[in-house]
Amino acid sequence: MATDTPQPTDSAVRAALATVNDPEIHRPITDLGMVKSVEIAPDGSVAVGIYLTVQGCPMRDTIHSEVTAAVRAVPGVSGVRVELDVMSDAQRKELATTLRGGQAEREVPFAQPGSLTRVYCVASGKGGVGKSSVTVNLAAALAARGQKVGVVDADIYGHSVPRMLGTDGTPTQVENMIMPPSAHGVKVISIGMFTPGNAPVVWRGPMLHRALQQFLADVYWGDLDVLLLDLPPGTGDIAISVAQLVPNAEILVVTTPQQAAAEVAERAGSIAVQTHQKIVGVVENMSGLPCPHCDEMVDVFGSGGGQRVADGLTRTTGAEVPVLGTIPIDVRLREGGDEGKPVVLSDPDSPAGTALRTIADALGGRQRGLSGLSLGITPRNKF
Repeated sequence: MATDTPQPTDSAVRAALATVNDPEIHRPITDLGMVKSVEIAPDGSVAVGIYLTVQGCPMRDTIHSEVTAAVRAVPGVSGVRVELDVMSDAQRKELATTLRGGQAEREVPFAQPGSLTRVYCVASGKGGVGKSSVTVNLAAALAARGQKVGVVDADIYGHSVPRMLGTDGTPTQVENMIMPPSAHGVKVISIGMFTPGNAPVVWRGPMLHRALQQFLADVYWGDLDVLLLDLPPGTGDIAISVAQLVPNAEILVVTTPQQAAAEVAERAGSIAVQTHQKIVGVVENMSGLPCPHCDEMVDVFGSGGGQRVADGLTRTTGAEVPVLGTIPIDVRLREGGDEGKPVVLSDPDSPAGTALRTIADALGGRQRGLSGLSLGITPRNKF
C-alpha cells in the first residue's frame, strides 16, 4: 500500500531558511532580506533564490551548502536547487541601515550610553613587551568561555593580530559597512587586511584617526560583550583618538618586570589622568622563566615590575590599580603566535595559558565601565 508523501509548504521552507545564518553577519538570512524567492514544484522539488550581499562573496559556497542542507531537511522535499543572485545598490543600502538599527549615519556604537560592550585598550609604554600576544590570547580565552568578542588591531604601523589570531580572511564590504573576518570565535579587523603583502603603512595623525574611526564605526561588530583594542606603544595619536572616540574605554597596561620597561609603562598608563579613563589593571608579561631542570623560576628580566607599575598608577590616579596577573616566559606562547593558535586554546593548562585564562576570567566577569562618559575632549583633527 502506497504512502502519501507530504507536500512541502512555503512556510515550512522559509522556516528552514530562517535557521541559516549569514556566515559573516551571523544573523538569519531571512532577517537580512537575502531570500529572493521560494518555488515549490508538484513533485516536491524546491528552487530557492538567494541574494548575496556583494559580487564575488567569499562565503558563497558556504551559503549555498547551508541553504541546500536546511531545505533538504524539510519533510516532503525531493530535491533542492539554489540560485545565487547579488543585491542591488538599494538593497545593500537598506541592509546597512537595518544592521545599524535604523541609523543611516556613522556612529561608534560602543560610545553610546546604552552600549553594554566592555571596551579594553591594551597599552604599553614600549614595544616588545608582548602586548599583542596578551591581546590575542585574552580575546580567544574570552570567546572560549562563551562571550562575543572583537579585536581592533589599532597598532597601524606594527599590525600583527591577524597572523597571531590565525585569520587570513578578507573583509567584505556592504555599501559603507565592513564585515570583519573571524577566527577562534573572535571578530577581528586590521589595516593589514587592506595592504598588499607586508607593505608598510606611512601615515600621519589625521589618517590614523580616520582609520580607527572606520574600524569602530564602519565595521559591523554585532552585539559584542567585549571589544579589545591592541594599541601601539606609547601615548601618541591613536591613544588620544581612542579617548575621543570611545571615552568609556578602560586601559589595560602590559609591562615586563625590568625597571626600564616599568617606568615607561607607568608613563603610558598615566595618560588616563588626562583622558579621564579608568585603568582596569596591569599585566606583567615575561615574569620569569621556569627552569626545565629544577623548576625554579629564573628572573631573566628582573622581578616586580608589574607591581611597581600598579603602585605608581595607583598614586597617580588616586584609584586602586591591581596587578591582574603575571605571565611566565613560555615558548608555547611564542609558537602559538607564529602559528595563529593562541596558547589558551592549543595548550590551556601550560603556565602561560593558565595565567592568561585567569586574567581573562577577571576581565570577563566585570560589568561595562562607565567612567569618562563626559570627557569633554575636543578632537584635534576634524574630517
